[in-house]
Amino acid sequence: MTFRDLNLKKPLWNALDDLGYQTPTTIQSAGFNVMMSGKDTIGIAQTGTGKTLAYLLPCLCMWKFSKDPHPQILIIVPTRELVAQVVSEVEKLTTHMNVVACGVYGGTNMNTQAKMVLQGLDILVGTPGRILDLAVSGTLQLKHIKKVVIDEVDETLSLGFRPQLLHIFDFLPAKRQHMVFSATLSTEVSVFLENYLITPVRVEAARAGLPLDQIDQTAYHVPNFLSKVALLRHLIDQSDENSKILVFVSSRALADVLFAEIEANFTEFIGVIHSNKAQNFRFDTVQKFQTGAIRVLIATDLIARGIDVTDVSHVINFDIPESPENYIHRIGRTGRADKNGIAMTFVSEKDDSALLAIQELMQQQLLFTKVPDDVEFTDELLEFEKPKIVIPGKSIKLPPRENRGDSFHEKKAKNKKVNVRYDHKKAMQDKYGKPKRKR
Repeated sequence: MTFRDLNLKKPLWNALDDLGYQTPTTIQSAGFNVMMSGKDTIGIAQTGTGKTLAYLLPCLCMWKFSKDPHPQILIIVPTRELVAQVVSEVEKLTTHMNVVACGVYGGTNMNTQAKMVLQGLDILVGTPGRILDLAVSGTLQLKHIKKVVIDEVDETLSLGFRPQLLHIFDFLPAKRQHMVFSATLSTEVSVFLENYLITPVRVEAARAGLPLDQIDQTAYHVPNFLSKVALLRHLIDQSDENSKILVFVSSRALADVLFAEIEANFTEFIGVIHSNKAQNFRFDTVQKFQTGAIRVLIATDLIARGIDVTDVSHVINFDIPESPENYIHRIGRTGRADKNGIAMTFVSEKDDSALLAIQELMQQQLLFTKVPDDVEFTDELLEFEKPKIVIPGKSIKLPPRENRGDSFHEKKAKNKKVNVRYDHKKAMQDKYGKPKRKR
C-alpha cells in the first residue's frame, strides 16, 4: 500500500511527495478509515511508527475552510517540545493548503500566545495547562472544535493533567470526535478513556508494550553511580563519531550530577536537558542534537516524549525507569523509520523488581552482556546512594517537667485594668465639687 491508496486530498498527496513519503506505516494505514468514519479512536503503536501522521492525515482530510477565526482541531500533548514537533509536522503537510496552525505551552509569556490565537487559526496544538488558561481568559474559543486529539495520553495523565483535561472538556461542544494515541496504555488510562469517549474503536499496530524488532536490547550489571559513569565513558569512547547517544536518567538532579561528572571528558559534544532548563535552552539543545553539534544528550523521562530526533543510534538507560511503560518510550527513541537501533540498560541490585516488570510487559527477557575488562568499577558510594540508618524507637527526649518554663505568666499591671462604665455625673462631681448641669 502507498499513500495514493488512501483517500487523501490532492494537496496532501503533493505534500507527501515533496517530503518523500510513499508508504504508510501500519498505524497510519490501519487507523485512517476508522478515523475518517468519525468514530472515537484509540491508537496504540510503538514510538517511532508515525503516530503523528496517523492522526494528522485524517484530521486534515476532514478539515474544511472557514472564515471563522476559531480553531476546528485541538491537539493536546504533554510537553513543549512535542508541541513544537507537531506544529512543524502540520506545517510540512499543509504547504499546499490554506491552514493556520499555532502552538501554545507554559513557561512563556501568555499575552504573546494570546495575540497569535486572536489573529485566527484552524489547528491549535498545546499543553493542557496553557490551553485551559487561554480558554478561561476568554481569548480562546473552543465551541467550534470538531476534532480532539490527545497524543501521549498516558504521559499526559501521569503528569497530573487530568483536572485540566476535564476542564477543557467543559469548554468543548458536545458533538466532537476524539482521537487518542500512545505507545502504551495502562488500566487506569483505559478506564479514564472509557468514561469520556463514546464507544471508541481500538486500533493497535502491535501489542502495547512490545518494542520494535529493529532495536537490539542489552543490559549490564553495574553496582553504583560512579561505576555507571565509568561504563558510560567507555561506551561513548567506543562509539562511532557519527553516532547519536541519548542517555536517560531518573531525575533532573541526577541529570545535572551526571553531566558534571563526564562533561570534562566530552566537552565539545555533550549536552543535558530536563524540565528545569529554560525553554530556549531546551529548544536550542534539541536542535544541536538533531544537527549533530551535540552527539551525546542526557535527558529525563519527561523529555523523552518531546524529542523526535532522527538517527538516534543508541539509547542508554543510566537508570531503570520507575514504570515499565517508560522503558518502552525511552528505547523507542532509536530504531525509528525502519532503521536499526541499540538500547543498553544499566542494572544495579536495587533494580530487580523494576527489571522484572519491564520483562513482563515486553514478554521477553533482557540479555546481559559482560562488562569490558578495561572498565574499572568502584565500591565508593555517593551521599545519595548511602543507606539511611534508622534506629527503631529512638526519639528526642523532652526535658523534665520541673526544668521547663511556666506555660502561663502573670499579667502586666496595665493589662489588669477592669473595664468600668463611665459615669459622667460622678466625673463632674469629682472635678467641680458639684454636678454640672445643662443650661
